[in-house]
Amino acid sequence: KLQKRIYQASQRGDVRVVRKLQKTLMKSWSGKMLAVRKVTQQNKGKKTAGIDGRKALKNKQRLILVASLKIYKKPQPTRRVWIDKPGRNEKRPLGIPTIYDRALQGLTKQVLEPEWEARFEPNSYGFRPGRSCHDAIEAIFTGIARKPKWVLDADISKCFDKINHEKLLTKLNTYPSMRRLIKGWLKAGVMDEGTFSPTIEGTPQGGIISPLLANIALHGMEERINKYAEMLPGRKARNKQALNFVRYADDFIIMHKSKEVVEECQRIIEIWLNDIGLELKPSKTKLVHTTEGYDFLGFNIRQYPVGKNHSKQGFKTLIKPSKKRVKEHWEQLSKVIDKYRAAPQEALIRRLRPIIKGWCNYNRSVVSKETFKGLDNKLWNKLQRWGYRRHPNKSRTWVNKKYWGTKVEKPKNPWDAPKKDNWVFMTKEDNYLPKYAKTKIVRHVKVKETRSPFDGDLTYWNNRMAKHPEMTSQKGKLLKRQKGKCSHCGLTFKEGDLMETHHIIPRAQGGNDQLRNLELLHLHCHDEKHRMKVNLDDNPF
Repeated sequence: KLQKRIYQASQRGDVRVVRKLQKTLMKSWSGKMLAVRKVTQQNKGKKTAGIDGRKALKNKQRLILVASLKIYKKPQPTRRVWIDKPGRNEKRPLGIPTIYDRALQGLTKQVLEPEWEARFEPNSYGFRPGRSCHDAIEAIFTGIARKPKWVLDADISKCFDKINHEKLLTKLNTYPSMRRLIKGWLKAGVMDEGTFSPTIEGTPQGGIISPLLANIALHGMEERINKYAEMLPGRKARNKQALNFVRYADDFIIMHKSKEVVEECQRIIEIWLNDIGLELKPSKTKLVHTTEGYDFLGFNIRQYPVGKNHSKQGFKTLIKPSKKRVKEHWEQLSKVIDKYRAAPQEALIRRLRPIIKGWCNYNRSVVSKETFKGLDNKLWNKLQRWGYRRHPNKSRTWVNKKYWGTKVEKPKNPWDAPKKDNWVFMTKEDNYLPKYAKTKIVRHVKVKETRSPFDGDLTYWNNRMAKHPEMTSQKGKLLKRQKGKCSHCGLTFKEGDLMETHHIIPRAQGGNDQLRNLELLHLHCHDEKHRMKVNLDDNPF
């Protein structure tokens, strides 16, 4: 409720009320409890220690941490960890704060996010609640669907590492104690294998608050582009509509029918970025036409020429999974299958299933049918070779019968004949490898421009959550059945909450995987439920 009030006050421009409510939330016991729960129970990095060596805490330790959270304590340096960048030979530096600093950053994020969500630009999609890659892709499609355009596909070089501290703090424009706290985190320094080095610029990647600070630093890019659009000859409203800007974190796209306008936009953005200590990465910044196509967020966006009977415009805009991402996914599958050469079929299915389902869910909102069919064919060949290698003295027919089975699909209409698939990689009826081509293509609906999860419209956000491309159909159905509420604590699921399915009758006691035996819980509620002992009858036999 406090976050909703901060959001509404920020929309009105009432700074006095925003500051008053933010100070109340910083002192709130419930706010501190939620911040500590997120860091020590929900976060996937809860078992990664900072320089103090402390990891996920026990119940009593969590309460001590909540009671000890103070705004004036000096932050400790972050611990440097190097991770591989996907598909490249480069390493990405992470700065892991201590558990205490992470909890305090979580609390600060709760305070600052509603204020800035009311002010952020409508076409910024990265690291924001209720917004995703799919919304950015839909925004690009809307911008180019009716007219061929020139596109500036740009990437900001070392965005997190180069942000000017003073410029960021000036733009943040918050109350003094909050400013001191954030300045402390920015200047805390880094410990790399026992060597301390100070941080003069940038926000540490790995901190909870870093993505929000990066978004605040980059806020204003779209407004600057719109100012330039108003200066172009013609009507201001039409010019702003014709010049499209879409940003996802440090990657952004500028689209316009005139090449000269896009080149001028690049020059304007470079000047704007230099002011906050940033610059464009030349190797990742290119100017292309929509008929040539370009990759963005793992998708390839391109306009294909077609005949007048296909489209009056003479082209069709198609968004497909990019060849690079398809190749990376196939290499991941190949590595798993090669690693599981001697493993039983059940273990291989268990390992491959989540990889395939996750990739299908991410790509099911675009033109993916042909890609899915191609991957099915390659995977079938790879698995067949896996089977033949295991049994060199058996016939191929014997191997096929052992590892492949028949699955019967229920028809949509009762008068249709059931569909049979005789080539399903399976051990038994409910343990099989799903096929890519069976994934239904469902178009994603873009988020309304200025909407935010802090506006209090829970119905709108629950409907969006259930229909999100990366939400499984099982969880979507359970969410609808439970009217968007957790069946353990009764609280409404919100954007960013981690959800898990729970078996009402455990499988060990004869329960099954059907929807009537499942319920949707928060991650921490699920942990709580499994902590309770199951009461058996006096005579279980």
